[in-house]
Amino acid sequence: MDDKKSFHMTSEEFRRYGKELIDWIADYHEMIETFPVLSQASPGQVRSGLPDEPPRQGEAFSAMLKDVEDVILPGITHWQSPDFFAFFPANTSGPSILGELLSAGLGVQGMLWATSPACTELETHVLDWVAGMLGLPARFTSSGSGGGVIQDSASSALLCALLAARERATDFVSNEQGCDGRLTAYGSTQTHSSLEKAMRIAGLGRENLRQIAVDENFAMSAQALDAAIRRDRAAGKVPSFVCATVGTTSSTGFDPLPQIADICRDHGLWLHVDGAMAGSAAICPEFRGLQEGVERADSYCFNPHKWLFTNFDCDCFYVADRQALVRTLTVLPEYLRNQASESGAVFDYRDWQIPLGRRFRALKLWFVVRHYGVEGLQYHIREHVRLAQQFASWVRDHPDFELTVDPPLNLVCFRHRAGDDFNQRLLERLNAGGKIYLTHTRLAERFTLRLCVGQTHTEERHVRRAWKLICETAHLLEKG
Repeated sequence: MDDKKSFHMTSEEFRRYGKELIDWIADYHEMIETFPVLSQASPGQVRSGLPDEPPRQGEAFSAMLKDVEDVILPGITHWQSPDFFAFFPANTSGPSILGELLSAGLGVQGMLWATSPACTELETHVLDWVAGMLGLPARFTSSGSGGGVIQDSASSALLCALLAARERATDFVSNEQGCDGRLTAYGSTQTHSSLEKAMRIAGLGRENLRQIAVDENFAMSAQALDAAIRRDRAAGKVPSFVCATVGTTSSTGFDPLPQIADICRDHGLWLHVDGAMAGSAAICPEFRGLQEGVERADSYCFNPHKWLFTNFDCDCFYVADRQALVRTLTVLPEYLRNQASESGAVFDYRDWQIPLGRRFRALKLWFVVRHYGVEGLQYHIREHVRLAQQFASWVRDHPDFELTVDPPLNLVCFRHRAGDDFNQRLLERLNAGGKIYLTHTRLAERFTLRLCVGQTHTEERHVRRAWKLICETAHLLEKG
């Protein structure tokens, strides 16, 4: 056994290695285009490069960094590559990374106001800032009856909203006695799969989820929603929750919020609006019309970690009535009691989420907003939309390709006219090459390619290169 009295990293070592790691990250971002976007690793490859047993004695930091380069990097799909056009983005930025570093360095556990007042109050303040930046109503801010909180993801936000809706619908009896199988919830056939998972977790059950038909733009049919609610009432069910989406995952479809809000008001249902990626666009006034009606929702969320240059995880979740949420989620053991909480003058964000513990996530969002400013964020959102619309125009003008749906923002859904099998082979060939990464969906039962422009450093040259590669690859496939 070593005679050292401490095995901790010294402050001097931390300074030296920290600077080395920051340099490594900066170099990585500068050379990221040299890597295959989609990892080429085979199953088990990363683990095979790791020793079977942990080290008995501590190793040098240089050895750790070398293994990152030799073992870890080949198993990375480079989400921050400007040639990453798959799924929705999970973009980050310099100020966000530094904010995350500061959060880790402070090591705050912000479950209660008392456990770090700055963690809570900065989060409240930044969420109010963001509400103003997006043009959200005052009822979603801390100055009114509602407020905002940072969740890890839109999935968690949806689950919290569903739980609050469950309790409101049962006068908070379900918290004590469980569900009786009568509560129903509604989303469209395009609603994110997290709603189905939330139904299972919340005890409402998959069979009580109604998937409502969509129109030609893949937006929820308000008429079909109203009919489904009426059928359930007639059958003795208790309709309680609707999840509407502004920017669906498959196609960025926008559900008709004003009509859905009318239906929820008439039937007494909780309306949750999932802004996911597209919600970030509302920072630009010209795009706010796409989510008209959100001011009438009971809850709303969107992900800065998708399109607002703030690294995962960071979801902004707003409620119009914070008491409904807090009453649903509060459990108060003796060891958490404290004078500040009992005064009622503070927020304890542990009561706004599923876990007890919480990180100081607000720091990275605060750093991003302060570094870019509102105008800087607007510039980059507009540029991504411009590039996507330019790509869409190339698809329209090409005789062999077609748009599956007109793109409202930065996601383009398109396909080759040669059919599903051809499009699937085209996607596989493109991704296998490693130069770009696309994903697919099915719209109107047709295999559809998705190209989303949203990575931090994507420029026009990347989008042009992607289109050129798509056309060339399709031509090679046509020749056989």
